[in-house]
Amino acid sequence: MNLKSNEPFWLLKNGLITSYPSLKTNEECEVLIIGGGITGSLIAHQMVEDGYHTILIDKREIGNGSTSATTSMLQYEIDIPLSELIDKIGEKGAIRSYEACSRAIDTISQISQRIKSDAGFTRKKSLYFASKKKDVQWLTKEFEARKKAGFKVKWLSAEQISDQFGIENTYGGILSAQGGSIDAFRFAHELLMYNAKKGLKIFDKTEMLKVEYHKGFNIAVMDSGFQIKAKKIIYCIGYESKNLWKENFVNLKSTYAIVSEIENDPSGNLDNLLVWNTDDPYLYMRTTDDGRLLVGGGDEDFYGAEKRDILLDKKEKEIIKALKKIKPDYHFYTDFVWAGTFGETEDGLPYIGEHKKFRNSYFVLGFGGNGITFSVTGMEMSSLFMQNKKHPLSRYFKFGR
Repeated sequence: MNLKSNEPFWLLKNGLITSYPSLKTNEECEVLIIGGGITGSLIAHQMVEDGYHTILIDKREIGNGSTSATTSMLQYEIDIPLSELIDKIGEKGAIRSYEACSRAIDTISQISQRIKSDAGFTRKKSLYFASKKKDVQWLTKEFEARKKAGFKVKWLSAEQISDQFGIENTYGGILSAQGGSIDAFRFAHELLMYNAKKGLKIFDKTEMLKVEYHKGFNIAVMDSGFQIKAKKIIYCIGYESKNLWKENFVNLKSTYAIVSEIENDPSGNLDNLLVWNTDDPYLYMRTTDDGRLLVGGGDEDFYGAEKRDILLDKKEKEIIKALKKIKPDYHFYTDFVWAGTFGETEDGLPYIGEHKKFRNSYFVLGFGGNGITFSVTGMEMSSLFMQNKKHPLSRYFKFGR
């Protein structure tokens, strides 16, 4: 599956950071991780830290799937508002899910410092504003739900949003203290390089074709004919997991993003802010660490890479038009345009856990706009899985829920 279009900004910005060999011998390990994006890199970091002999493989170059196309906005907010999620799964599970995403941002900050990351992790506030007058009522309810749950939020009027951030034509919104951004492509590479020095084995351009299940271990057979014997397999393959079974647990969507040329103070007062609105699909934006404005949206159902990419020019115009409405005095000079694929679940939550059809295996599938923060929670859950223990969120993220 082609998960991105031909010009993902992060891939072009970073170039070829490092390269790994393909698998050329049979190997054995305690943990085999399938997928070398940001999720697989985080899980590998946890497994090495826990002391397991770990191997990671990817059928592409490392990070060249969805990770190279992500907008890397780190939010505690889930695509389903907290007030709605409470109605879907109950107050306890909903608040715990939001809290886990909030803690994940702190964890990424800590890991970044520990590995001396150059991926530009930055703490930011998050503004979620009403784009239509009719949205104010339910967004106010959402504000109250977050406030009651203990999140640091403020309600800003349209005038306050205009004065503080230069964003016009809103009807008020929620300003959250917790948020962040990072270059996830570079961060994934940094995590793998850091852990390779600690014994992690990494093979890219290595595709797993099948798995043979045995009592207490699995044998993964590669396209090259070589095999890896592993006590446990952890799948970090995101949206490509749809190819593994017939269950329709996630809907694939295409999202589009544009990045401006490098400018000094390109958008005014947005350097430490994540922005998104109540439109469906919603518009989102943030600045990058090299002085660009990144804006995205225009989500469509995914019907294949070719059909997705045909819409690039149209979506660029749509996004710029939407941006012009809220930043009327800002002229956007496009430097990069790309599309990526992501997945939506009915409750906005990831699928992290065991699947009855896959023995000795675990899945960390961080769907939706919170893929990175969900993957950090997946680190904790994977660690407990290896110890035959359950995480408090397992019941909410499990298959067949």
